[in-house]
Amino acid sequence: MANSSGNAYGLSILSPIKNGHVPGAEISFADFVRNKLQAWNSEINSPMALVPNTYLCRFYVLDDVVTESLPGGSMPDTWSDILPIVPDNLRRNVIPTQDRLHSRYLVFCCNFYAGPDGTPDAYLRGMWEAINGRIHDIWDNCYGFENVHHADEFIAYMKKCQRTTSLFFNGSTDQPLAEQLKALYMKQEFTKFALENQGLSAAAIRANYRAFMVRTQLNDLQSPSWQPGQYRL
Repeated sequence: MANSSGNAYGLSILSPIKNGHVPGAEISFADFVRNKLQAWNSEINSPMALVPNTYLCRFYVLDDVVTESLPGGSMPDTWSDILPIVPDNLRRNVIPTQDRLHSRYLVFCCNFYAGPDGTPDAYLRGMWEAINGRIHDIWDNCYGFENVHHADEFIAYMKKCQRTTSLFFNGSTDQPLAEQLKALYMKQEFTKFALENQGLSAAAIRANYRAFMVRTQLNDLQSPSWQPGQYRL
């Protein structure tokens, strides 16, 4: 189903960035947004690491998408050019040679755990509650966001800017993030355990394994575990 894959949800948001320049500054709204996003790279972790159940996400500024509006080189296009319903010279005079965007866009693509209901509402509410200050830093530069003041308005705005998604990141299961982080932690720790116990007697390995299970707390998803946004051991 579009936007959903099991418990996972793919969210694609295109928000039109205001044209013109930031008041009192010699910088366009689009470049201002770009600089804000690039500044996140200097932080220890992305603000999105604070948003529950985020598998991965990406922000970028879309400057333009150039689309040729006249027929291309495929067989149907060739025939429509040879045998048009509308006279060819009239058609070419009224159709622009290129279609261009009227503004730049803030693009936000995210895969996250949505659960069986398959909607983005709970995730977007969690995003607002976790980082609404950072959200305003970015989206205040987009058309229409001046009317967003609480979670329900944020959800409505994002849905208005949403585009259908059919492609998903294939490096993750569709289980809750806490389960996936615990699985990564256990894989890391069990590999270390196997290396450290090479050549030991069965009795020693058994004793060490019991200690390993106590230390790693397999059924505790919160601790010890990898942390959201962690990208190195």
